[in-house]
Amino acid sequence: MLVPYVLYLGALPFVNRVRPVVLGLPVLFVWLLGATLLTPVAVWLTRRGDRR
Repeated sequence: MLVPYVLYLGALPFVNRVRPVVLGLPVLFVWLLGATLLTPVAVWLTRRGDRR
């Protein structure tokens, strides 16, 4: 469950740039969108690994 935390806050200082752009969007926006899409996957993997 540390993956979402690291994606959102840990890497923020490194991707907080206006340039370069990815698909016409700032890197920060693309990074946060990717982190938002990967968070449910991380939660699902955690739940799957913790079936008792």
